[in-house]
Amino acid sequence: MKKYQIIYADRIILDLCGGTGAWSKDYAEAGYDVRNITSPDYDVRTYVPPDNVYGILAAPPCTEFSKARQKNRHMLITPKRDLGAGMEIVNHCLRIISIANPHWWVLENPVGLLRRFLGKPTLTFHPWQYGDPWTKHTDLWGDFTIPSVLFTTQEDCLHNLGIPVRDYLRGQGISPSIRPNKLLPSKADLDKTTFKYTGMREERSAFRAITPAGFAWAFFEANG
Repeated sequence: MKKYQIIYADRIILDLCGGTGAWSKDYAEAGYDVRNITSPDYDVRTYVPPDNVYGILAAPPCTEFSKARQKNRHMLITPKRDLGAGMEIVNHCLRIISIANPHWWVLENPVGLLRRFLGKPTLTFHPWQYGDPWTKHTDLWGDFTIPSVLFTTQEDCLHNLGIPVRDYLRGQGISPSIRPNKLLPSKADLDKTTFKYTGMREERSAFRAITPAGFAWAFFEANG
């Protein structure tokens, strides 16, 4: 059970490219001064941070860095990338971090081409390690306290939820036969079963980008 014992109204948390605010939700509920710097209300490219920022969460769009943009058997041509546009947002997140000089900061992106520009991540994790039953290999860079993992295997994660692997997959509309090694579904698998209509591109993109609740809580506990 979550427990918020102290109100930190004087501690400013910037949630850069925060979208729904899922990553900063626990900070907001604990009483921190959370500011979600996301479109359409804010643009990180022009944003100037206030004084006395305590922590910064940054989740720049992964579109240009994603491995999903590679050509597969369903595509006639290779999708084009605009790494310059992708790095523009990343660089402005880093600019804000440099100006604010917070107590801690972290920048997140799914495992992909961003490693070419930022180097080795501080942490790479899957959501199931923190109790969210799906896979999504995710990189974190920054200066922060690494949250301790809860589970070392996917089976342990599901066992904690009291759900047999095959039953969980069937419940998500995914055939267990495509998971012969009892692997949990990916966030992309859940995307396909949650949104049946291919036209819902923006909704599907937002769904894939939401920070898993288990990890968000673990990060908050380690970096409160």
